[in-house]
Amino acid sequence: MTQQVPSVSVNYAANGNSTKSNELGMREMQEGAYEKRGEQYLLIKSPPASGKSRALMFIALDKLHNQGLRQAIVVVPEKSIGSSFNDEPLSKYGFWADWTVQPRWNLCNAPGGDDGKVGAVGKFLASDDKILVCTHATFRFAMDKFGIEAFDDRLIAVDEFHHVSANPDNKLGTHLGALVARDKVHLVAMTGSYFRGDAEAVLSPEDEAKFDTFTYTYYQQLNGYKYLKTLDIGYFFYSGSYADDILKVLDSTEKTILHIPNVNSRESTKDKHREVEHIIDALGDWQGADPITGFQLVKTPDERVLRIADLVDDEPSKRDKVSAALKDSTQKNNRDHVDIIIALGMAKEGFDWIWCEHALTVGYRASLTEIVQIIGRATRDAEGKTRARFTNLIAEPDAAAEAVTEAVNDTLKAIAASLLMEQVLAPRFNFTPKTVKSGPVEGFDYGEGGYDPNKENVGFSEASGQFQIEIKGLVEPKSKEAKRICQEDLNEVITAFVQDKTTIERGLFDEELVPEELTQVRMGKIVGARFPELDAEDQEAVRQHAVAALNLTQKAKEIALSNRDDTETTGNTALIDGVRKFAMDVRELDIDLIDRINPFGEAYSILAKTMSEESLRQVQAVISAKKVQLSPDEARDLAKRAVKFKQERGRLPSITSPDPWEKKMAEGVAYLARMKLEAANG
Repeated sequence: MTQQVPSVSVNYAANGNSTKSNELGMREMQEGAYEKRGEQYLLIKSPPASGKSRALMFIALDKLHNQGLRQAIVVVPEKSIGSSFNDEPLSKYGFWADWTVQPRWNLCNAPGGDDGKVGAVGKFLASDDKILVCTHATFRFAMDKFGIEAFDDRLIAVDEFHHVSANPDNKLGTHLGALVARDKVHLVAMTGSYFRGDAEAVLSPEDEAKFDTFTYTYYQQLNGYKYLKTLDIGYFFYSGSYADDILKVLDSTEKTILHIPNVNSRESTKDKHREVEHIIDALGDWQGADPITGFQLVKTPDERVLRIADLVDDEPSKRDKVSAALKDSTQKNNRDHVDIIIALGMAKEGFDWIWCEHALTVGYRASLTEIVQIIGRATRDAEGKTRARFTNLIAEPDAAAEAVTEAVNDTLKAIAASLLMEQVLAPRFNFTPKTVKSGPVEGFDYGEGGYDPNKENVGFSEASGQFQIEIKGLVEPKSKEAKRICQEDLNEVITAFVQDKTTIERGLFDEELVPEELTQVRMGKIVGARFPELDAEDQEAVRQHAVAALNLTQKAKEIALSNRDDTETTGNTALIDGVRKFAMDVRELDIDLIDRINPFGEAYSILAKTMSEESLRQVQAVISAKKVQLSPDEARDLAKRAVKFKQERGRLPSITSPDPWEKKMAEGVAYLARMKLEAANG
């Protein structure tokens, strides 16, 4: 049986802005990035298909012609992505130069292993040619061989930057850290997702502070498309074998990329070829393989013939033929070229199939970056394609199975991933404290009735895809780094929070939970550990901004889902109206109110509607069995909050208070007093 979690639908205006070009041939995202071309260290965060490769071409050409840099080296994670940096006649569209890479310097196309390519990097550095393209691996080896000084006065551009890590074991991360320390190169880093499944920082905080960031959000990208208007995110739970239930979520009339589970995962049957055969058999009658493309031909019960690309088959000759057919540039605009792609590890990063309407993934994916990349396969704009969706098919925990704890963990991780994707797809939040001096910000629409000076207001800018939200009692960041985090990296903080196992377990299943234990204590601890260089006030500002962004998105989602039958609010303003309605419905929008919201409340209500009662009880039992009493660390955190409470109220929290949060803080103080007494008494 397969149960569907109501999908979160994010609707967009389709105003065409992100695909229009200016007089220099730049799309909206590229124009924004180009404005920052003078920065020595630039980080570009932008969704798949937004035009990052071409944005880099514009920036690199300016650095070579106008900023005195000698050469540009473009570094990509794998050879296939090197094609994104092939020659482009940019002058044809209005730019003042063309992007040209001599064939010998595109090392992604060159034969031979990294040894010969490292030598080629040395020859390039000694030449007068301007542009080289190579893989991360080739660049690492070249840095080892030629030393850091050999790259002085050059632009190093790193594509798919999330592959880099500040972990000392990550050689590329170490090399980039050394380049920043030497300060003799320009660096442009680009990523479609700044998330890392292992939660490792990409750069050290000191290095990251040197980068200027240009962020182009998913909302801006999708809102500015011409055709695609709606993106759905759906989560389905199934019991038994996924292959038996696949057609309950796989619609053969939709262009689909299906990623089957890793052979080592719980969802896998351990026979990937049999799984593909089972899926093909469920779709219809096999008619053989196309001799030219290698696609499997399958006749459906309604007499349509599906063209299915099997990228799971390990036989090199077969897979190479299928892969080549998918990359055939002459078929790029042919919607009927292929109908379904079945893959395991392929067809994710850098894979371009504009017609894909449904990215269906079986089994939990450990890396949020991978999920973003997979969703990116379906978020291309194409004529006639108005809706796209991402579906994650996840096995329900089986009470009889030995691996029930692992299954529960996967369920929690999938919920965390859904919360994060909702955050990524929402418009950007700008929070300001409500004061007597507050007033409307130009370019923001404050809804019916306009700006009200007597209450907290929510403004929205359609042009920039941003909210301007006033919150009473909000702490503003003071330092440059804290301001940068609140503007650029709230999603990173939220990622660390919702992926924290204790946090999500308690948020979903602890009936005695006081929300402030999560929003204030847990989030406060995560911010403190992640940004130890910030002072206490800046840490509190980051905490408040992150909690506000997460909880306002969740409240907006709750309102949007409750109104899904109301045609007036299911247009492209559903999420915007949800945030505005929540702000209007409360007496005043203050930080204490936001802290009193359980960030996982709406996720639990969706889970309760969709997972079988038996499985839900099983999950609850597994988590309850691990429940622990207050720890000394948690007591200390509560006591710190109690001190702040005393400063504001003139008294300590009371253990008999009817307010659960005040009572919890008092418990923390009492716990520490007991510990102190026990220590004194030996």
